[in-house]
Amino acid sequence: MDKYVKKHLPVKAVTPDDGYHYFFGYFDKYQFNSNDTLLLANRISFTARQPRFGEKNTVGILEPDTQKFTPMAETLAWNWQQGSMLQWFSDHEIIYNDVEDGQYVSRIQDINNGKIRTLCRPIYCLTNDRKYAISVNFARLGRERPGYGYDGLEDPTIDFAHPENDGVFMLDIEKNQAELVISIDQISRAYPREGMANTPSWFNHLLFNPSGTRFAFFHRWRTWNNNIRWHLTHMFTANRDGSDIYPLNLEDMSSHYAWLNDREIINFANHFIRERGNLTDKKDWQYYRFVDQTTQVDCVARDYFPGDGHCIGSPDQKWMVTDSYPYGNGDQRQLFLYEFATGKAFEIGSFWADPAYPVPTRCDLHSRWSHDGKKLTFDSIHEQSRRRIYLVDVSEIIG
Repeated sequence: MDKYVKKHLPVKAVTPDDGYHYFFGYFDKYQFNSNDTLLLANRISFTARQPRFGEKNTVGILEPDTQKFTPMAETLAWNWQQGSMLQWFSDHEIIYNDVEDGQYVSRIQDINNGKIRTLCRPIYCLTNDRKYAISVNFARLGRERPGYGYDGLEDPTIDFAHPENDGVFMLDIEKNQAELVISIDQISRAYPREGMANTPSWFNHLLFNPSGTRFAFFHRWRTWNNNIRWHLTHMFTANRDGSDIYPLNLEDMSSHYAWLNDREIINFANHFIRERGNLTDKKDWQYYRFVDQTTQVDCVARDYFPGDGHCIGSPDQKWMVTDSYPYGNGDQRQLFLYEFATGKAFEIGSFWADPAYPVPTRCDLHSRWSHDGKKLTFDSIHEQSRRRIYLVDVSEIIG
């Protein structure tokens, strides 16, 4: 029996019906501006295949009430899962990744006068005060994890399994200077596993805590299972300068996650089952609440949902929104709300996903909160396989 109540809420498309495909990208960033009146969006002329270098993504601003899209810029640095890392930098500025002189960079652009400031590296995530950004090698990421990095530019680390000169770069935005603070080689040597040494490693899914004092990141390395390419994952946290590295989860796999506060992370992960205090080889895929720099791990919403999903807490951290992959349920992606205090859960929508889409080009819901916690946006292809951005008002459920 399902542990959630089906309560489907009305959804509306907020993108134009103009033949283009629209999406935002990942679930761990705000799509709304600070007063929840404007949305950021990516616009593409094709779908269901990987981009070829030279095919530009148009970044711009949506007015959700009128479905008006205002183009701001075009960029060569984009992918289907996370777009161009497009984010609000301030109430009147946006930031996104691009290409200049054969290098990946990032741009801060004023939406009123178009003035652009170019930063020396592409950004992965930002501190909330917009003083620092984490940068990674998007060429390496694009090769090892298609759909998350960028294709087209040469990767100087291609011949190295775990390079010493690549990893987490900390970008001081005001100074426009970046420093390597954690290398892939450093982590590979400090936390070795059988088979890791001679296979490619990379970093992915990096995110600052709310105060920007620490960040979380994945170390992934290439594996092969029945001649099929896959990877394993170790999850870590560290201080902003790369010091005080803590192994948060070394048990084969961590998937989607978000910080709930400066100390706690919610993460869909494998956590091996313990029996009478002893570790077994039985895997227990669930949502877990990890407490940074401690061994405390607590299961959240055990067996409520069909499996892995993109989980993030509401602005007041009372609710979690997550989604599902189409796990044998008629190619439907489900959208869920879960209340931490009471354990109440709701399926607020179910949306068809075209199974013909290649995996790197899939359209996950990637639901995002508004700042007031009353609305959600998500990407979907349930209408004639067109990528569109949708909005749902959840105040009926969360109050």
